[in-house]
Amino acid sequence: MALNSVNIMGNLTKDPEIKYTNSGKSVCNLSIANNRVYTKGNEKVTEVSYFDVEVWGAVAENCAKYLSKGSGIIVEGRLRQDRWEKDGKTQSRVRISANNIHFLPKKGDASERQTAPDADEPKEQQPSEAVAWDE
Repeated sequence: MALNSVNIMGNLTKDPEIKYTNSGKSVCNLSIANNRVYTKGNEKVTEVSYFDVEVWGAVAENCAKYLSKGSGIIVEGRLRQDRWEKDGKTQSRVRISANNIHFLPKKGDASERQTAPDADEPKEQQPSEAVAWDE
């Protein structure tokens, strides 16, 4: 029996990068920062961890379309390790392979929508979340 499950919330550290395989399948790479705040003595300490996230298919398309640097997301997925040889040494990297991405509201979105004057063209709205897909 094996268990490999990750749930993490964070903010994008850069804009999403979307690419396409030779067969036309979309893959989006995200980088997120996750903050942990704890108390050490009488001081609050913030520990920041950075994670690479890989998203495939329709969810990848939605991430590229609606997310940008600073966007908040919740990632549900699994850890995936890549290994390769370079100069005779084994290299490796662990990243999160996302099954589902939940988009968090951007700061100020609700108030901006309420106070913004009516425009001739409707603005495209961010979906509440991207749904999982079957591979």
